[in-house]
Amino acid sequence: MGKTTTAINLGTALAAIGEKVLIVDMDPQGNASTGLGVPRETRKITIYDVIVDGRSINETAVETAVPGLFIVTSDPDMSGVEIELSQADRRSYRLRDALEAQANGDEKPFDYVLIDCPPSLNLLTLNAMAAADAVLVPLQCEFFALEGLTQLMRTIDMVKQNLNPSLEIQGLVLTMYDRRNALSGQVAADVRAHFGDKVYESVIPRNVRVSEAPSYGKPALIYDLKCAGSQAYLKLAREVVARERQRRQAIAA
Repeated sequence: MGKTTTAINLGTALAAIGEKVLIVDMDPQGNASTGLGVPRETRKITIYDVIVDGRSINETAVETAVPGLFIVTSDPDMSGVEIELSQADRRSYRLRDALEAQANGDEKPFDYVLIDCPPSLNLLTLNAMAAADAVLVPLQCEFFALEGLTQLMRTIDMVKQNLNPSLEIQGLVLTMYDRRNALSGQVAADVRAHFGDKVYESVIPRNVRVSEAPSYGKPALIYDLKCAGSQAYLKLAREVVARERQRRQAIAA
C-alpha cells in the first residue's frame, strides 16, 4: 500500500466526511483512475489534455461513484509529455496554472486536491510538486522505504529552491504496518524519532481488504467500510483536515 492506495482511500475518506475532493492522476499507468472505477476506454479527456493542450480542470474532472470525489484521469499518453513539452513555456507549471484557474473560476473550488505522482522524478512529478502546497508521504514499514525517503527529501529541497519556495511536508503516514513484525515496529520507531510530530498518529495496517479493493475498481471504504484499513484511512482524513486547518491559520496569521 503506497502512494496510489493512499491517494484513493484518503480522497474517499475526505469526501466521506464532507469535503469536496479532486484526485489528479499524474501517473501514466493510471492506477488511481482504475482504482476509482474509471475504465480506460471511457477516459476521453485526461490530465494529458490539461498539461499539453491547456484544457481546463472543469472540462477534464469526472465525478466518481463516491459523492464529492472527482478525478482527472490519466493514460499511457502521459509517458510522452516530457518530450512534447521540452521547449514549452512554463513547462513545470502547467498543472499549477490549471488548478489556479479552476480555484479562481465560477465553480466552487475543491477543498482538497490530491495529486498522485509517478514513482520517478520527471517532468510530471515536478509539475505536481510545483502545484502543491504540501507533500503527504506514505511510507511503507519496510527497510528499503527508508532509503527512498532520503531521495524524496532531496527532491523536495530541490523543488523548494527552484520551483515552489512554499512547498512543505505536511506529514508522513506509515503504511503496511504489521504489529506482529518486529521490522515494522523498528521502522516506525526510527521514523518517529527522526521526524517527530511530522509523522501522523494514524497508521495504516497491512490489510487484505485494502489490497483487494482496486481489483474491483473500488476504494477500500466502499469495498469494506468496516475493515481495519478503511477505518485507519478515516482516522487519517480527520488528522489531515486538522493539520491543514493549522497550516492555513499559520499562513493567515
